[in-house]
Amino acid sequence: MSVTVAKTAGFCFGVRRAVDLAEQQAGKNGMIYAYGEIIHNMHEIRRLEARGVRTAQTLEEIPDGAKVLIRAHGVPRQVYDTLAAKHCEVFDATCPFVQKIHRIVDQESRDGRLIVILGSAGHPEVVGIQGWCGASVVLEGEAQARAFTEQPEMVDRPLAVVAQTTVNRAIWNISVGLIKKRCTNLKIFDTICKATDERQSEARLLAGASDQMIVIGDKKSSNTKRLYEISRSLCSNVLSIEDAAELTTQELCRDGRVGITAGASTPAWIIKEVSNMMSEETKIENGEDFAAMLEESFKTLNTGEKVTGTVVAVSTTDVQVDLGVKHTAYIPISELSDDPNYDVAANIHPGDEIEAVVVRVNDGEGTVTLSKKRVDQLKGWETIEKAHEEHTVVEGTIVEENRGGVVATAFGVRVFIPASQTGVPKDQPMSQLVKTKQSFYITEINRQRKRVVGSIRQIQQEARKAAAEKIWSTIEVGNEYEGTVKSLTSYGAFVDIGGVDGMVHISELSWGRIKHPSEVVNVGDKVKVFVIGLDKENKKISLGYKREEDNPWNVFKSKYSVGDVAEVKILKFMPFGAFAEIVPGVDGLIHISQIADHRIAKPEDELEVGQMVNAKIIDINDEKKKVSLSIRALLVGDEYDEE
Repeated sequence: MSVTVAKTAGFCFGVRRAVDLAEQQAGKNGMIYAYGEIIHNMHEIRRLEARGVRTAQTLEEIPDGAKVLIRAHGVPRQVYDTLAAKHCEVFDATCPFVQKIHRIVDQESRDGRLIVILGSAGHPEVVGIQGWCGASVVLEGEAQARAFTEQPEMVDRPLAVVAQTTVNRAIWNISVGLIKKRCTNLKIFDTICKATDERQSEARLLAGASDQMIVIGDKKSSNTKRLYEISRSLCSNVLSIEDAAELTTQELCRDGRVGITAGASTPAWIIKEVSNMMSEETKIENGEDFAAMLEESFKTLNTGEKVTGTVVAVSTTDVQVDLGVKHTAYIPISELSDDPNYDVAANIHPGDEIEAVVVRVNDGEGTVTLSKKRVDQLKGWETIEKAHEEHTVVEGTIVEENRGGVVATAFGVRVFIPASQTGVPKDQPMSQLVKTKQSFYITEINRQRKRVVGSIRQIQQEARKAAAEKIWSTIEVGNEYEGTVKSLTSYGAFVDIGGVDGMVHISELSWGRIKHPSEVVNVGDKVKVFVIGLDKENKKISLGYKREEDNPWNVFKSKYSVGDVAEVKILKFMPFGAFAEIVPGVDGLIHISQIADHRIAKPEDELEVGQMVNAKIIDINDEKKKVSLSIRALLVGDEYDEE
């Protein structure tokens, strides 16, 4: 006798996820309610009950505030609303592929389509799907599909066709073909689970090549029933058992080929019990017993192995991946990318194919830890090496600062950029680069030591040199530029106008008197300047900052003439009179003889500093930029006579 075990036998990802979640939560606080049977396998349900997972067939059985697990088959939308009203803590173990069907029927129903579900009426998964849409109809096979399409009103009616995840592929193809022929306004969504497809395809091949098939699984399991139907269609001798005990009442094939498969709700421990009993009855053709062969079928992956899988769920802590093996695979969020700004929601979606490296295999917990960023690193090394050889620019994200510089990640590879190559001035913190995108050259690489060194400064120097060449080729007196204040001295400010520094003398910063350039500008300020002098031979540029239109004298002349009256502010006193501000930057002198209509000993006898008074403009000297004012002229009126 030879025995072949289906590689896909046993728990699928969705079932494994539900069982794991139930055990985790029951282990934390001792009890959790499962609304409906978690999976269709009473042996496993009893095992979980012993661990504190209580099955509730109705919502009324669940106390207010209890922890509740939503089964892998999914539930109607109304169940969530009821549990929320009961203030229950919900742990959703709905299979990701079933959740996808819920989203589809919800949207298509809102769009006015009748939902057509190919599956088993009354099955928990189908009941759940119907609870996420409006009008729906369930078709269980070819006969019902044919009868449905023969209804005249269905010819033009908007339809959306979905499948229960465990539907037989052959039944789906036939039913969809019939619907396509008659109905003209329909959308078809192939929602048969990939794992179901693979399991049924393997069972079909195995049954066709076997003299006897053994199908392990609960009699209520739709998935197991499908495997039994497929096996019966291709093999005349098929045994359907729930556990090892049933083998004792069955007639086993002593000569020939035996094929074994198991439904998605069949736990590994039941399959192993069957294996142990089979090993007592026979040996496999290669000399190993059945138990050893089955153990091999449960073999997972090796650390460091590169794998490709399908994303089935994304949470705040990890990404769950189906690798087509017995173990559940996870990629922690920290193992997705070295980029601190990596947007998981934008880049990872259920159904995506993803490459990763096996980091850890935990046979005890039945889990595999993966890393996507390590795959990126393997590919990234090739890109980094090419960039180093060809001296091309690399773009990366600065992820941290250390004592000697900063660390960037590019294509999954860590690149060290020394402080001297960051382009950050010594008096400024390098921390300003963290979490920013930067361009740099790769200046040193040692793959054996996993050391890569980069330089931002080289990029900046090349850019500055190119910009400087452009500036010097076009610069002329009068040209205006927008620049950045680079440094300040006691005599002026140095401004970068795009690769070239020019100096604004302190006298060109303000029309008023200032003691230091910092009274007008600061390092880092963006300023508009214009060229007032050039020395191309010595590469020196003189810049102006103050504008003629801002000249206080011009402002004054545009507002006042001789004979006008202005409200002025007394600034200071001198023995011969008082100075008053007419407009900011322009003062006028009120001679002591023009302060009052009578003789006074000193200006402060009549005025106070800061006092606002009206004064007449009696003289303007454009050449010397001087203004003479008189209060007396306003007091004596027409009798005024200059003295």
